[in-house]
Amino acid sequence: MNWLFFFLIAPGFLWSLAIGLLASWFDRKITARLQWRQGPPIYQPLADLIKLFGKEVCVPEGGLRWLFLLAPLLAFAAVLISSTILGVSNLDISEGFIGDLIVVVYLLTVPSLALIMAGSASRNPLAALGASREMKLILAYELPFLIALFTLLMKVRSVMLGDFINYQATVGWLGLSWSGLIAFVVVLLVFQAKLGLVPFDIAEAEQEIMAGPLLEYSGAPLALFRLAKTMLYYVLPIILITLFFGGGQISSWLGVLALIIKYVIILTLMVLVKNTAPRLRIDQAVRFFWGPWTLLALLGFVLALIGY
Repeated sequence: MNWLFFFLIAPGFLWSLAIGLLASWFDRKITARLQWRQGPPIYQPLADLIKLFGKEVCVPEGGLRWLFLLAPLLAFAAVLISSTILGVSNLDISEGFIGDLIVVVYLLTVPSLALIMAGSASRNPLAALGASREMKLILAYELPFLIALFTLLMKVRSVMLGDFINYQATVGWLGLSWSGLIAFVVVLLVFQAKLGLVPFDIAEAEQEIMAGPLLEYSGAPLALFRLAKTMLYYVLPIILITLFFGGGQISSWLGVLALIIKYVIILTLMVLVKNTAPRLRIDQAVRFFWGPWTLLALLGFVLALIGY
């Protein structure tokens, strides 16, 4: 019963959805203000989801129907499980399990893989092009991402989220060391790509290929993809807080306030990057992640080896 509560209420579906909707509205509002627009009301992200769930579901003729409908379910399920594992580990570190960090890292790859499946099942050339771009993007950013994670593992010597929180409670935030700060910057931009935000919104480039892998989607399947992305607005900053800034110590009001401040700062950084960088071409993104970003991640790993 407890796990059912964790999955459906908090820190699972309803909790991550509520925070994700607020974060999505924050993103759209800040973006609008930077462009001298008013921006949407606070309920707009929820209204958009409700409207999508009420639309007709259309499956392209000749496409793989089962894969077309399965892809959004996989994306949503992966994000839901990730949010539950992260939330439980922050609420009570004793509830974690060995390797929960590895499970979360693998689950966070599933939404991107689901986009590739969606584009491949749509039988649309623009959707297939978007799927191809998403595939190349995954291959590009996973290398510096894994190097940054190994940088942290060199310090903590554990693959449990609870051990990361314990370590930082004793030694100090990993993000305040030189190697940890470099790893944080690397992972921050990788998460920008995982969310499909500028400058890495290459797979769904509306001005070029309309919506890429999601071009043929409508109704509830499209809503599930949007729902997964909305919940990622909650999951990805929480991962950064857990790994680099001590996790969520919510045993007191001061701890809750500190968690909110850390979350808002990270979300603001992501929104500012989105609104100040031009979109990269896919070849530029691959060169960026395999070139300077991998070298930067390797620098952080070397610093961790020598104790910085």
